Amino acid sequence: MPFKFNEDIAIADVAVEVWANTIEELFCDSALALSEVMVDTKTVEPRIEKEINLSSNSLDMLLYDFLSEIVYFKDAQSLLFSKFEVKIDNLSLNAKLWGEEINREKHALRIDVKAVTLYRFDLRNENGIWRAEFVLDI
Repeated sequence: MPFKFNEDIAIADVAVEVWANTIEELFCDSALALSEVMVDTKTVEPRIEKEINLSSNSLDMLLYDFLSEIVYFKDAQSLLFSKFEVKIDNLSLNAKLWGEEINREKHALRIDVKAVTLYRFDLRNENGIWRAEFVLDI
């Protein structure tokens, strides 16, 4: 998997590090990592499609807002996602997310993420590899 959970950084939260070859892959893999914290995504079928359109004045805040939208869908519409498609043009994002409503009998639920935090939030390109680090409040 193109991400890992850093247990040494946060004890009561979940610290995540993600890496990818493109910025779009980084956003998709970050969304997948967030989703994996909440559920085994192999148990979530891509039945419902949602679209997210966002703009920001920086890439890191665009990622923060994107991940926060996924948490919002979980809280407001009881949706979990397992498939992501992201297009970024300058500082605007168009994303499609596929998933389904939470079903406690079907889904292998894990931890309820309350929010994406700005603690240790970082997005950078190192030698052609995009990297992100973020902490999830659980």
